Amino acid sequence: MRLVSFYFWKDLSVLFPFAKLFKNTLFNILPPKASKHSKTLLTSKNIESSMTDSMSVLDLPDLALEYILERLEPSGLCRMACVCTYLRDMCLSDHLWDTHMKKRWGRIIGHAAYKEWQLHISTKKESNYFLASDKRRGFLMSYLSKLCPIMLIRPNSTGYDDDHHHDDINNIKISSQPYIDSIVSCYRALETGKFWFPAQVFNRENGHVGFMLSCYDADLSYDSHTDTFQARYPPHGRRAAAIETGVSWDRIRGPPVDTSPHVLHVSDCLNDLHPGDHIEIQWRRNKQFPYGWWYGVVGHLETCDGNNSYCHCHENDTVVLDFNQYTPGSRWRHTMINRRHHREEGNEADGFYGGIRKLYHKDEISMWLQFWPAEILQ
Repeated sequence: MRLVSFYFWKDLSVLFPFAKLFKNTLFNILPPKASKHSKTLLTSKNIESSMTDSMSVLDLPDLALEYILERLEPSGLCRMACVCTYLRDMCLSDHLWDTHMKKRWGRIIGHAAYKEWQLHISTKKESNYFLASDKRRGFLMSYLSKLCPIMLIRPNSTGYDDDHHHDDINNIKISSQPYIDSIVSCYRALETGKFWFPAQVFNRENGHVGFMLSCYDADLSYDSHTDTFQARYPPHGRRAAAIETGVSWDRIRGPPVDTSPHVLHVSDCLNDLHPGDHIEIQWRRNKQFPYGWWYGVVGHLETCDGNNSYCHCHENDTVVLDFNQYTPGSRWRHTMINRRHHREEGNEADGFYGGIRKLYHKDEISMWLQFWPAEILQ
């Protein structure tokens, strides 16, 4: 008896539109099995009826099967993985899930998050931690939960005995249990909110006026019920760690540099700063606080009239930084740094300015500008 009958095409058609066309193509290229003594002229309907009992999706060449699996969404892969051990092994491969990981999480999962994941899994003792069942999960989570019996994670295991789970078609045993560091395990941990990963949040604390056009480091956990995140910010001096809920996807980015929020970023762009350049600069209230990144632009010196034809500001050791989100005359509107000997500069009244990053790419600049306040700040 076939594990996957040809009726499977009916369900497969729901997963992606071209399944029916693909099925019809198979009817044209694969000859039906008929008796040598049969003299009946087979119609297209007869062929389909004959193939229903003799054809399986597993009869497809590996290349064709891979082609199908590569076009399935995560929910479709989970359906397929529940069919048999052979499909399970293919559907849980890093090759397939790497695409979904990059598409879903690639923008906000950076190098720091991957390092944290490696540390996380190396210390995790209970293998089923990421696989706790929850009936309230959405459509995708329900299908990922179906993988529980085949996704149990054991850090030092190379597989499991599949003596009782034979593939009825090929009669082979496949150790298809993913390793704890497999991509599907990481994807699962992120989707269920079990893994808190480091990232950065724009306009922290629900857009509090004191954090407009800033971006702060935080640990985040995804909530599938609201499709938002919970953010946990580092403690500020004696203040306890702040927690914010309902953080939307567009307010999150992966850290662009591998610099701790408590460490001064090494500025390697100072000689390349010209008036009009977009930058972000580290700033903190006092030396017990972590740095946040703040948006600004390079301005002109007071001795320059702003005419680009005669401007020599880029040749001066002093660099003016403008924060035009603040009103003219505000103490936060301007600051100046030394191009050659820049270190942390500031005081307890105005805070401390740290390292600088020049923004070269339009997508980075546009991400900042989408949070431009409706009114100029005081």
